[in-house]
Amino acid sequence: MKRFAEWWFAPAPAERLAALRILIGGYALVYVAARLPEFVGVARYGLSHFAPIGIVRLLDAPLTPGVTMAIGIATCVLLGAFVAGVAYRVTAPLAALALLWTITYRNSWGQVFHTENLLVLHVIALALAPAADAWAPRARARDAGHYGWPIKLCAALTAATYVLAGVAKLRIAGADWLDGELLRNHIAVDNLRKALLGDPIAPLGHVFLDHPSQLIGFSVMTLVIELGAPIAMLGRRLGYVWALGAWGFHVGVVLMMNIWFPYPLLGIAFLPLLHAERIVQTVIRAARGIRRRLAR
Repeated sequence: MKRFAEWWFAPAPAERLAALRILIGGYALVYVAARLPEFVGVARYGLSHFAPIGIVRLLDAPLTPGVTMAIGIATCVLLGAFVAGVAYRVTAPLAALALLWTITYRNSWGQVFHTENLLVLHVIALALAPAADAWAPRARARDAGHYGWPIKLCAALTAATYVLAGVAKLRIAGADWLDGELLRNHIAVDNLRKALLGDPIAPLGHVFLDHPSQLIGFSVMTLVIELGAPIAMLGRRLGYVWALGAWGFHVGVVLMMNIWFPYPLLGIAFLPLLHAERIVQTVIRAARGIRRRLAR
């Protein structure tokens, strides 16, 4: 337990945790703002389409579109304060709760999406951490031991979601998943549905359907990446290698099934495994350079 505690609470710079706040919170803000019309649109479907899940089960009937819009706008405002680190001890938990509500409410109108789960978990974890001790108004960095554990928590959440996906495959299909036939069926059915509905099919879907033996390797690698996710916690280099493999997995899903997971595809989901502060520092330096050129 002592060795585990030393590893879990290992020091990290305040800027690294603050970078996660800025980048993950910024993604959440853009995501909610871009999908706000959709969030309001589904609220017009009526009571017969309302199937509340999670926290939304507190409701007996759907909210009016006006109230839904107001909550969505408030979520964006709170996420803006989250990113900026303004009154963080108050605005951050409120932003996390608002994001949880907004995403869950959208999922209470039919198909339950799981692409946003990790984003919401990351925001909740950051909202409970001292993530505004750098790059924020009135920022005052404390001992570096305060900042390592929230970063590891976010990394553990990332790894856990992949492990659960791998466990789900084994529970549903067992060892049959490894022969590639189930993956081939998934690719075929998904692309057929897209073709019938007039949606774009995956660019490489038909290629692998014509050569199903190649899917055995993809089936095996899928389980290796998902069940092997905890190795990303064991060191920076292992984290980089696993993150690259997981990102490649999502690229493969796009090419074979045209299914997009923007959070990992943009690399945001893997930021807890990286030195995220370097990204923000690069942006700050670039902004200062542009400002100097404009001032001449």
